[in-house]
Amino acid sequence: MLRLEDVSAGHAGGTHLHEISLSLQTGSIHAVLGHNGAGKTTLLHTIAGLIRPQSGRILLGGQDLTRMPAHRRCRAGIGYVPQGARVFSSLTVDEHLAIAHRRPLSVRPMPNRPEWTRLRVIDLLPQLGKRMRHRGGQLSGGEQQMLAIARALLAQPRLLLLDEPTEGLAPAVVEEIHKTVTALAGEGITILLATPHPDLAHTFAHQVSVLTTGRLAETRSSV
Repeated sequence: MLRLEDVSAGHAGGTHLHEISLSLQTGSIHAVLGHNGAGKTTLLHTIAGLIRPQSGRILLGGQDLTRMPAHRRCRAGIGYVPQGARVFSSLTVDEHLAIAHRRPLSVRPMPNRPEWTRLRVIDLLPQLGKRMRHRGGQLSGGEQQMLAIARALLAQPRLLLLDEPTEGLAPAVVEEIHKTVTALAGEGITILLATPHPDLAHTFAHQVSVLTTGRLAETRSSV
């Protein structure tokens, strides 16, 4: 599904990732583990197209995305949920979902899978259905995270990038996100998530890669 071949990348004139090679299978959950500053967010930004790689290749389902801008990578099937969710405080949940569902016609659902619609994401995340008239700024941290995931799903991703999706959330909410991520992998969506917490990485993931100062120290199975 996703393959990185010797990818190096950085910003502000520096290199923060050094020759990263990864391979993710369809429907797998892969965690990138590392301390703050290890390069986790830079890695996700590079895959999403927010940072252009300095060298190497990024392939999704065999398609070379290396030089594609972010909006074309989204159309190719990459969804990105940034750290802290970043929902619009003045828009209601209903408005967030309505805007997210107005996607280009070139975006198609995954083969042999039903399209992600507003009704379907609410069925997956029923708490959002109770908050449709609430504005983003009125939601709890966990609800904002669920809204950010719902918004990404409406773009019909094959690969979902999650940057520290449980940071600062209560244990009960972490468990809900764990169930959601597991359900999405069961739908055939490939998940790549970043976290600084070893216990969380091994709870969520089929495989764990460890980043140390922008270098891949190891990749191991967690099951």
